[in-house]
Amino acid sequence: MERLTRLDGLRGVLAVYVMLGHALPYTMLPTWAGAPFVHGEAAVDVFFALSGLVVINSLERFNYRAGPFLAGRARRLLPVYFTVLALAVGLIWLGSPLPEMPWIAPASLQADFWAIGMPPQFIWHLLAHITLVQGLLPQGLLPWAYITLLGPAWSLSTEWQFYIIMALLMRRVRSLTRFGILLLAVAVVYRVMEGFLPVYWQFSRAFLPDAAGFFGLGVMSAVWLRKGHGLPLAAAVLVVAALGLFSGAPVRLLTPLVWLLVLLVQKYGVMPPLARALDSRVVQYLGAISYPLYLLNAPVQRACAMLVAPLVHGSAAMFGWLWLPLALAAPVLAAAILHHAVEVRFMRAPRRLTPISIPGSCQPVCSAWHDWQVHFGAGASTGASPRAVSTA
Repeated sequence: MERLTRLDGLRGVLAVYVMLGHALPYTMLPTWAGAPFVHGEAAVDVFFALSGLVVINSLERFNYRAGPFLAGRARRLLPVYFTVLALAVGLIWLGSPLPEMPWIAPASLQADFWAIGMPPQFIWHLLAHITLVQGLLPQGLLPWAYITLLGPAWSLSTEWQFYIIMALLMRRVRSLTRFGILLLAVAVVYRVMEGFLPVYWQFSRAFLPDAAGFFGLGVMSAVWLRKGHGLPLAAAVLVVAALGLFSGAPVRLLTPLVWLLVLLVQKYGVMPPLARALDSRVVQYLGAISYPLYLLNAPVQRACAMLVAPLVHGSAAMFGWLWLPLALAAPVLAAAILHHAVEVRFMRAPRRLTPISIPGSCQPVCSAWHDWQVHFGAGASTGASPRAVSTA
């Protein structure tokens, strides 16, 4: 099976899209200019599908052992996360640029996204973020916990919930298809029950059952790419699209269709201009730095606003001219620095692995760097491990 390099490029495109969606609302650009970039949560849904597709390989490389797998995930993700979390908390402590930006309404989404100050019960919010349980907490217990300190990190909490469930269940299930069905079933049941939950027990988007359908879509995509079984993928696309329609969010109806298109671009090269764009060196590099870029774009944009806003004396137009180029360039530069100084260093840290053969791969993957760059390998299998996952 060919390497899924175009999906690496997709990571970069999604991270840049989210960055644009975070930046444009703070400018006075015409509504039509910002309208295409208001679907950042849909971009995160595609990230979830990507995780469902590729993370199973990491679990396989650890021979389905939950402890080493989760330790490997922690080594891969937490150094960057804690670095950005410290930056975000420090910026909130320093103050807010919003008093210098009178064109931003106090009760607007933009004002909520850039916190004016530390939230009530700050210590509990900080502990929730450090332990990545902010997505597990109902609104009645710790309101808005999932976005109070580092907004983009809500999806990382969701990812960790998925990793834990996958590590606990896949050792027993050993079937991608059955695991995908389970995730889709959880998504359906939660969507039905959601409207009946008491106000105290309402959960945020960071709660795994809300995103389980997209993880299931990714798992069923792995079944298709590994074995060519298209029926599970088609069923998953229909289920996730129906859930989007049922939720009243039309963009969630389209997201699985966009995902399916990207899979076709990856596997068959349909839409050659898009395929070439995803293969380009610039987009591939953005894919390599996409994780730090996704996490730190909002705090870096806030820091830039803290520098620029006092200089423009309340002029929204002047702020846009000075701040927007910084808000797009500085996060990319900061992400590149963080990628090379922190992320790569920890990904290349030595670790003990149990090499196994993965169906559809000619050799085991034994480097943490390949956890980002190589998804399923190439060529025919040389023989499946007795512990290898089934696609049945």
